[in-house]
Amino acid sequence: KLIREDLRRPKQSEAEDLRHVLWLSVVLYKAPETELTCCLLLSTDCIYFLLEDSATAVGHHSVMDISSSGDSETSLCCCLSIRLSELQAVNVGLFDQYFRVVGRSADHIVCCLSRDSYGTSVFLQELMSALSLQQQLPPPEPSDQDFYSQFTSTNTGKMQNYELIHSSKVKFIYPSEEEMGDLTFIVAERKTSASTASSSSSSCSILLYLLVFQVQIPSQCSAASGPSSSVSASDGSPVLQPRTLILTGTDLFLLDEDYVSYPLPDFAKEPPSRERYQLCEARRIRDLDRVLLGYQTYPQALTLVFDDLPGPDLLCHLTMDHFAATGEEAPPRGVATNRGAEGEVQWCIFIPGADCRERLISLLARQWEALCSRELPVELTG
Repeated sequence: KLIREDLRRPKQSEAEDLRHVLWLSVVLYKAPETELTCCLLLSTDCIYFLLEDSATAVGHHSVMDISSSGDSETSLCCCLSIRLSELQAVNVGLFDQYFRVVGRSADHIVCCLSRDSYGTSVFLQELMSALSLQQQLPPPEPSDQDFYSQFTSTNTGKMQNYELIHSSKVKFIYPSEEEMGDLTFIVAERKTSASTASSSSSSCSILLYLLVFQVQIPSQCSAASGPSSSVSASDGSPVLQPRTLILTGTDLFLLDEDYVSYPLPDFAKEPPSRERYQLCEARRIRDLDRVLLGYQTYPQALTLVFDDLPGPDLLCHLTMDHFAATGEEAPPRGVATNRGAEGEVQWCIFIPGADCRERLISLLARQWEALCSRELPVELTG
């Protein structure tokens, strides 16, 4: 009721109740290069996306409710809503790191970056429960029901391939083995022939997929300014760059991923101009020297300190700057690696979810110990 009054929406249902609230980031299908902070509200009738102020510059006013309250100190700037009765599909991302809701048009496709598998699973359960309340009572079954109709009931959800078809006809589409295979192929393709030959084929299997932020200072971000920059700081404070972190048996990768455009919607005539995955950085696990825990601005951040030793360059075939004169090398597009002490490279990674952070440390320590035959040094910093 409060949502309808504040956003001046037409009355939809007398019995609309709020079921779930979730803070996350969203990417609109019509603006795939901008990540927006959002408060998601799930009711028994609708999904509301309360967006930050900058959404007015990238959003489409025809599908958004833009309003302000009478109080000068309170402002509800922008709201995008999708009726549950118009919801067509929900795409669940790899390792439940994000989900995409698909409505009746391109204006109603929103990718929700929870970066938390637990938060995603809780929302999906609440959404399925809300969708069940939308259903009308089933019509009375005919008395002379034949053999086939007994086994073709659509009143309950059923799984078809990697799609869970809810009883409300909404499809919940989960990642297939083919999608994981495509990502594995992309990661394996980035490795040089020498590196691939020296490792087993199992080292290319993906052990962990996480949506993270790379913490960078503004001077470094100027070289890496691109569509994925979510926060720009003019006061010298750190900047968070959205990244996809991939952990394999021997390497760590940071990618810039287009979350909202794939898989292609049914109405898409051609694939988007931007590739789904763009490699930003790659490092071998055996080159990892230590892990630092603790960061003054972001306590959940990890700092991975690598020895910048000569060896197989995982990025050398991606840029001609590798062959530039000494002192003139420019980092590949999207790369802004923090330089620590001489001969060291630092990745400062901010992981919002505590369980995801612990999982990364655990898997990374296990792989590092298997490669280096000793325990991974983990240090606490102030």
